Amino acid sequence: MTTKVFIDGEAGTTGLQIRDRLIRRADIELVQIDPDLRKDADARKAAFAAADVAILCLPDTAAKEAVALSADLDVRIIDASTAHRVNPDWAFGLPELSPDQADRIKTARYVANPGCYSTGAIALLAPLVKAGLVPADHPISINAISGYTGGGKGLIADFDSGEAPAAFIYATGQTHKHLPEIVEYCGLDRMPIFVPSVGNFAQGMAVQIPLHLSDLPGDVGMGQIHAALARHYEGADHIRVCPIEDQDSRIVPTALNGSNDLEISVRGDAETGRVVLIAVLDNLGKGASGAAVQNLDLMIGTFADRDAA
Repeated sequence: MTTKVFIDGEAGTTGLQIRDRLIRRADIELVQIDPDLRKDADARKAAFAAADVAILCLPDTAAKEAVALSADLDVRIIDASTAHRVNPDWAFGLPELSPDQADRIKTARYVANPGCYSTGAIALLAPLVKAGLVPADHPISINAISGYTGGGKGLIADFDSGEAPAAFIYATGQTHKHLPEIVEYCGLDRMPIFVPSVGNFAQGMAVQIPLHLSDLPGDVGMGQIHAALARHYEGADHIRVCPIEDQDSRIVPTALNGSNDLEISVRGDAETGRVVLIAVLDNLGKGASGAAVQNLDLMIGTFADRDAA
């Protein structure tokens, strides 16, 4: 039996990568429309009607319009935009968030894919807040670097033409669109300071959260931080926690490119309690297209079979 999947916004960076991940699968049949009709409401509605699952790779406003367009149809939705990530009626598409999150995704009609930066930040911080090691009102700083593909076609063109700088910092006004989901799914009472940057490489990402353990309540050690993360992700297929003994090797943002994996490191000085939590992922993999396909597999019941294959 095949599942029919419509990628609304297939021509974009994330849409193309999702298509590439699905096109050779015998259990998936892609529903496609004439590119000239990609903004035609009737053609899109017919595609939604023909699909079992639709994946939205659209700007926020267009994603909301797509949900309204398909509301009366028997189609399930995965939205890769920011539009529905903190909507309680949508399942947040990070299966590793909690023990029951994958089950919620499996049965949901509507699933909101996480953002790339927020995937890294939530993966690092949420288990520690839940375990009571980091208070919900603790002052958090998040620093990150991403490949330029996260900026869409315009930024990709700038880097490909050589017009872009080697790297740049942006969103310093603290209004980045991933902040609400970081606060929501980490269970924070206080907005973090978030400083993202872009480097001269296409794909890849590293997210860093520095902590002074002496500022945390109780006697929290570096080993406790590592152990809490290791416990949370024990048995996870796509998130792994590196051994705490590995303190000297370089962290390379592009190390997991082409995969749907995320790797966590706990680095620092145990004696002084100066620690940096680091997540590495492909911003177009676990941070976008890979996550969408992981959620799709959960929704259509093929996740376990594909992991075993």
